[in-house]
Amino acid sequence: MAKDIKFNVEARAQMKEGADALANAVKVTLGPKGRNVVIDKKFGAPQVTKDGV
Repeated sequence: MAKDIKFNVEARAQMKEGADALANAVKVTLGPKGRNVVIDKKFGAPQVTKDGV
């Protein structure tokens, strides 16, 4: 697989996109009314969490 190297604005935009995706998955698990979420991994079983991790 060829590597695709990004710089400047394009790199920052893609980093923000990834961070936002993770934040959206985790933010619903926080607080006393936090919900369960399933985090899929490339290897092993999916992880169910409710603790913001």
